[in-house]
Amino acid sequence: MIEENEISDDQRYEGDSDPQDSDTSFTEYEISASPNDFNIRTLYDFINSGIVKIPGFQRNYVWDIKRASKLIESLLIGIPIPQIFLYEQAKNNFLVIDGQQRYFTIYFFKNKRFPKKEKRFELRRIFEDSKGIPESILADNDYFVDFNLALPEQLPDKKNRFNKRNYATLDEEDRIAFDLRTIRNIIIKQNTPDDGDSVVFEIFNRLNSGGVNLKPQEIRTSLYHSKFYDMLYRINLDENWRKLTPQGTPDLNMKDVEILLRGFAMLVDHENYKPSLTKFLNNFSAKARKYSDQEIDYFEKLFVKFADTAVRIDPKLFFTKAGRFNITIYEAIFVVLTEGGYSAKSLSIKTTIMEKVRKLKEDNEFVAASQSNTTSSANVILRINKAAEIL
Repeated sequence: MIEENEISDDQRYEGDSDPQDSDTSFTEYEISASPNDFNIRTLYDFINSGIVKIPGFQRNYVWDIKRASKLIESLLIGIPIPQIFLYEQAKNNFLVIDGQQRYFTIYFFKNKRFPKKEKRFELRRIFEDSKGIPESILADNDYFVDFNLALPEQLPDKKNRFNKRNYATLDEEDRIAFDLRTIRNIIIKQNTPDDGDSVVFEIFNRLNSGGVNLKPQEIRTSLYHSKFYDMLYRINLDENWRKLTPQGTPDLNMKDVEILLRGFAMLVDHENYKPSLTKFLNNFSAKARKYSDQEIDYFEKLFVKFADTAVRIDPKLFFTKAGRFNITIYEAIFVVLTEGGYSAKSLSIKTTIMEKVRKLKEDNEFVAASQSNTTSSANVILRINKAAEIL
């Protein structure tokens, strides 16, 4: 039996960015990169003090306890581990741009607790809201298990003395040595161009090109974290929205968050849209950092009302006959049903009937614009205009 989280995005979604959207533009950067060797105690203090941030947990913590235990063992026996890349946003304000899994493994080991897989989405929100994980949550067995090292019991010539140990049960000498073990951190700062922090997106892509690539939204989450993004995380858990999507729980790679972002970006700026979609969503994410609390609250209420309207029409409103969630259908319907309210800054949502939605899904021009060159300016505008005409 295939588990829900083992189904790929390609099997759940269609109408996504096609290969022609890939951004091949080239930007030259002037950056400074300085190596710093911080010991583990210092790195742990950085997280607790908020000096080093991992907004939205980036791509969530995904390591299992065996892999995490191997990292801790390497540190205990003095084997070097890969360096960590930090991006300097401001004085005493750094983002982890590569090394988040290592950073959090150390954080969890020092706290003697390891997060349960099914609770990691919720822990992400708790971490952001509380600027760390409160003691009461760390002690809660609904969220964590004890971080006892899961290592091979027997080494070739002797018993593994670290197996089943945790930070508290290490010999004092080993614990002190662990705390003083250093890890190379490369601190990067963008000097030019003066366009925000665009180099971080480029570094993410290049650092991960040799392994499992981070998805664009996973990168965006770290680079453009804001109160607007906190709102996206909240509405991504909305009960009606989850009924409208392919899965009952949030997507590990944040595909559903990207769909929400894309809807708002098109609602606000579709008249100014031009490829690439990646750059368009990056620019909107940067712009959204400046939204006031009142504006964010309005967007949240508008979406909640839209999701309620959509689920009443049909929970499969955005699905094709093949059973996949079609992103272009969602995007067009979201913009058309909310733009009147948005223009008037009201919570007025247009409604429609399933018969008209069926007609839209079967319209030859709309279908063609949803299947090929989907992120071209012409096809984006065509889909929205066609949806307005039919719905």
